[in-house]
Amino acid sequence: MQRWEYGMRKEPEDLLDVFISLKDISYGDPLLSDEEVRAQVTTVVDNPYGAAEWALSEMLNQPEMLRRATEEVDRVVGSKDRLLQESDIPHLPYIIACAREAVRLHPVAPSNLPHVSIADCTVAGYFISRGSSILLSRPGLGRNPAVWDDPLGFDPDRHLADNRRDLAEADLRFISFTTGRRGCTGVGLGSNVTVMLLGRLVQGFTWSILQGMEKIDLSEAKSLFKATPLYAHAKPRLNPCVYFSLLKSMSYAS
Repeated sequence: MQRWEYGMRKEPEDLLDVFISLKDISYGDPLLSDEEVRAQVTTVVDNPYGAAEWALSEMLNQPEMLRRATEEVDRVVGSKDRLLQESDIPHLPYIIACAREAVRLHPVAPSNLPHVSIADCTVAGYFISRGSSILLSRPGLGRNPAVWDDPLGFDPDRHLADNRRDLAEADLRFISFTTGRRGCTGVGLGSNVTVMLLGRLVQGFTWSILQGMEKIDLSEAKSLFKATPLYAHAKPRLNPCVYFSLLKSMSYAS
């Protein structure tokens, strides 16, 4: 924000720049306040963070999944000298499947935003009168035993046949970014951020459960986030210059 205020940055280079540089057409003032910019950034980060934490927690309890994911990232990136990039995402079906399974089994919220029925209708044998407020249960859909085999098990392979390259789910078997005409417009961004975050965590480190622990705790809080944060041992596995350049860019941005 200071760089924009002092004229050190004049053209948007990323999403944060876009939020900061938006102007009110009528008056030319910033369209979003500092607090609103922070709120937008938090919204973008929170859901991918939760999905990646759940996915990595589940994969640590099933090391074969981590091995497959790591081999896939290494094969696609092809070098220990560069980080996974957005252009690599379409070539990461297993990482995408792991992210989709995390969103299915561990949704980011208990329900979607409420919708109102504009006419009497019947859905799956249930009569819904006009004016009713409709809430869809995210866990109820994603863990529905009539739709999913072993619904409480974490199994990314169940998504591979769909050959999806994002986290959207049009058939309402689970909800990631809502669906329909009023679904989240950020489904592409949210998918890419989630897959990038999970993919880079897998690429950048060899993960293992802490000594003295048998399994990662997978209990849920009422918010559906993990009841206890993920603690695990992470051993760097890339060229040290990759981490240095990443830390340097983060320091510059802050």
